[in-house]
Amino acid sequence: MTIEEIRASTKDMLTPMDIAPILRCNAYSISVQARDDPLKLGFPVCVVGHRTKIPKQAFLNWLSGITIQDNART
Repeated sequence: MTIEEIRASTKDMLTPMDIAPILRCNAYSISVQARDDPLKLGFPVCVVGHRTKIPKQAFLNWLSGITIQDNART
């Protein structure tokens, strides 16, 4: 997906396949990082079993440079 497609999407949760083209990496690598050390990704993830989900709004905020700490200050 492109950033524009993600913004237009009605999905609340994204998958590694959705964001891999934007990050220019393999979706599998995103899943492995989410499982092994999710804080290094920089955006929130939810890992349940072998499934990785990324909250759409949090990912878009991360792309825009808005961090979780920024949101906590407002």
